[in-house]
Amino acid sequence: MKISKFVEQLKLILPILLGTAIYAFGLLYFIIPSKLMEGGITGITLLLNYAFSIPPSLSTLLLNIPLFLIGWKGLGSKQIIYTGVGIGSLTFFLWLFEKMIDMGWMGTFQTEHDFILSSLYAGVTLGAGLGIVFRFGGTTGGSDIVARILNRKFGWSMGRILLVIDIIIIGAALLYIPKEKILYTLVAVFIASKVIDFIQEGAYSARAFMIISDHTMDIADMITRDMDRGVTIIPAVGAFSKQAKHVAYCVVPRQEIRRLHQIVKSVDPRAFIIIQDVHDVHGEGFKEE
Repeated sequence: MKISKFVEQLKLILPILLGTAIYAFGLLYFIIPSKLMEGGITGITLLLNYAFSIPPSLSTLLLNIPLFLIGWKGLGSKQIIYTGVGIGSLTFFLWLFEKMIDMGWMGTFQTEHDFILSSLYAGVTLGAGLGIVFRFGGTTGGSDIVARILNRKFGWSMGRILLVIDIIIIGAALLYIPKEKILYTLVAVFIASKVIDFIQEGAYSARAFMIISDHTMDIADMITRDMDRGVTIIPAVGAFSKQAKHVAYCVVPRQEIRRLHQIVKSVDPRAFIIIQDVHDVHGEGFKEE
């Protein structure tokens, strides 16, 4: 029993280590060589590095200590353990990559003019690293702690929370960084936020159909027969007519959207259809655990 519990914990910790390694790599390989910025605590560590040559690994650790104590109350004991793992591993990988760069074992992405490449690749790597960490319940400290607390309390998108925080801090960095670099940084931050949400919500996306019609049962039968997809019938009442109705609910992959739409319209051209994005779909006909 203890061994299985240890394995389950390891399955959560190892992805956090991977995510922080990717994030640290993106920071030292793309961001710092191009003198770009970041948001949150990382943005402060970059300013300290640019102004006083303080290693990001050192400032990251010292600045995260008070936020870690705040997170101890806001995230709970189990969550704070993964946060501690995230902060510790990020500090370690920053230190490791710093040493590798100093010893010439690892190069950096150097460019004099085409900073758009730096910002694009930085956004992808930083977003991928943070997205993996978030998906498995960890944080890398700093504004990530604030984002996760707000996510748990209000259900707000972590990517969007971080985007707002980053814009505020990056705006303050205009006092120290040329505005051209800030604009490139905003590109990286925007891409990172989208990658975070993409990884958080799942790489697989589908569409959910809600169909309101006077021929709902006929539509459901045809979807089941012709598409081999399950349909849920939900009883409803029209607010204006006060008449009982049925709503058909069905989830299909993106490539089947047109086919389902054609079926509905062939049965009832006047059917009212609502199509919504859904992510990370599990169950028969989709991803199986």
